[in-house]
Amino acid sequence: MEYKNIEEKEITCELFAHFNRHQVVTKCWRKIDGKRCIKDIAFTEDWGQQEYEFLVKCLKNTVRTGGMVAGAFEDGKLKGFVSVESEYFGSRKQYLELSSMHTSEDMRGRGIGKTLFGIAKQWAKEHGAEKLYISGHSSVESQAFYKAMGCVEAEEYDKAHVEKEPCDCQLECEL
Repeated sequence: MEYKNIEEKEITCELFAHFNRHQVVTKCWRKIDGKRCIKDIAFTEDWGQQEYEFLVKCLKNTVRTGGMVAGAFEDGKLKGFVSVESEYFGSRKQYLELSSMHTSEDMRGRGIGKTLFGIAKQWAKEHGAEKLYISGHSSVESQAFYKAMGCVEAEEYDKAHVEKEPCDCQLECEL
């Protein structure tokens, strides 16, 4: 597996031709009366052309505005990616946002996500952040991954993230 930063000009829909964002979800974390609990919530995430077109716009903007996008490539094919935004936020400007983190369905469980998460942490630390902020997918599997990476519930919730994705879990990871 080759890991490298992805430049803006490389971010196209074709980059994702061999990437499969598919996830069957059966259980999700929810915060009810101030306590986190697991609920039976079933749905399937399955990105199509429209989602990839939106993703391309977002990732290009990340790079254009000074953030970082890195990918995991097998035989030149993208199999995982991570992005970190460049804008600091939080009461002490302690956070940089991990804005996307995905591994292709066919490559999960091989350590790609762990390596990409480490790349994101290193980049954020080198750019002066104290913590990564993650508005993370609430599926049990996604949350288990973030917990294994050392993430905990965010000390400060970012209002914009909560409003955009109210079912996400607001997390942070100390750098």
